[in-house]
Amino acid sequence: MLELNKISKIYQTQGETITALDQVDLTIAEGEFVAIMGRSGSGKSTMLNILGCMDKPTSGQYQLANQDVSSLDDDALSKIRNDLIGFVFQGFHLLPRLSALENVMVPLRFASPEKQQGGEQRAIDLLQQVGLGDRMHHMSNEMSGGQIQRVAIARSLINQPAVLLADEPTGNLDSSISQQIIDLLISLNQAGQTIVMVTHEPDIAENAGRTIHFLDGKIVT
Repeated sequence: MLELNKISKIYQTQGETITALDQVDLTIAEGEFVAIMGRSGSGKSTMLNILGCMDKPTSGQYQLANQDVSSLDDDALSKIRNDLIGFVFQGFHLLPRLSALENVMVPLRFASPEKQQGGEQRAIDLLQQVGLGDRMHHMSNEMSGGQIQRVAIARSLINQPAVLLADEPTGNLDSSISQQIIDLLISLNQAGQTIVMVTHEPDIAENAGRTIHFLDGKIVT
């Protein structure tokens, strides 16, 4: 599903060269649940940005679902993001003036006509799948943090992505709610969804099938 070959990301800032990623090789198979860990500045966030086509590598090749996306322009990357990638963020990023159902449907506005077809029913089904069938017309200020994150997960799945990228998905939640979110990700993975999750919590990473540790821009284990 994801294949990186000699990926490097180098920044120039105030005359200083910073190597955020250094010749990284990585393969993630379809249907895997992979956790990425590392201390601040280790390269894990840069890696997630490249996997999500939000940033381009300085060098190397990145193939996503058998497409070479390393050198695509911004318009092409935007289409790839919308068609193939679902994002779950630590900060949820729901639109406060929209209901849960309307938030889940937002990505459909930028989707292909094929994916727009049946979109509302798919959004309803997803909210039921994440246990919020009775909350679909509630606003975010009428829901708990765990419920809001489940809405965000439903939103990330509306365009039927090839891969789900989760950036600290439990970072703003207490331990009991965090486990509910992880259990949901596990169930999605068991149904075939490829998931890559960045986390700084070892007990959260243990739920993934494989954990990748970054240090100084390289994979160390």
